[in-house]
Amino acid sequence: MKPMVIAAPNGARRLKADHPNLPLTIPEIAAEAERCQRAGAAILHLHVRDSQGAHSLDPGLYREAMDEVSRVAPSLLVQITTEAAGRFDLSDQIACVQALRPKAVSVAWREFAPEDNADARRFYAWAAETGLHIQHILYSPDEVARFTAYGLENQSVLLVLGTYAGTHANPGDLPAYLANLHGVHDFTTCAFGPREHAVSLAAIAAGGHARVGFENNLLLQDGSHAETTAALVAQFDMPLARPDDARRFWGIS
Repeated sequence: MKPMVIAAPNGARRLKADHPNLPLTIPEIAAEAERCQRAGAAILHLHVRDSQGAHSLDPGLYREAMDEVSRVAPSLLVQITTEAAGRFDLSDQIACVQALRPKAVSVAWREFAPEDNADARRFYAWAAETGLHIQHILYSPDEVARFTAYGLENQSVLLVLGTYAGTHANPGDLPAYLANLHGVHDFTTCAFGPREHAVSLAAIAAGGHARVGFENNLLLQDGSHAETTAALVAQFDMPLARPDDARRFWGIS
């Protein structure tokens, strides 16, 4: 399997003040999705914003965005987020996914916490029955250990290196995450800060995949400002998985 690149062009927090080309409206998100596909991305990690630019889990906004992305980049695989971002609780997150029924979703393990929450366990059972692809987000080596101990097999995980608080990721952080990662189908990294691309290359060298974009980093590997998330995607000088490759790899029809 060639490396997959997931494009994350906006996230839940950044605004135009952080970068004038940060896509917030649905037309902007769709246009950036198309650029990212042309640059080599197989998957779009989709966040939507409300009319005030705030993070939203509104299924109607998601449908509108997914329809527009499908129109301009019809082969691109779309993964929605369930990120709480301090605005939503577990019931909101589950309701969004069950109303929308997307092909793929990312879920923060610490927000759903199925070890301690029956609603989360029921959601995971529903996802398995419906064929929803979940990528479990793990924010630390300790969370990797918790996830592994829970015993889910053959899953996809996203390893988050660095933090929103300003801790920058480095490739040397990755081995601590991988040390307790067992029994997964695949892993992807995302990395806060200017060494995003270096972390991505380390992940690929270890058999993983990479998520890049303005959600986590605004700089090219040479330290200059990226014009778009597509410019971050375009830095991968290697054969990459196509959207149909990603669908087959994740078992998505």
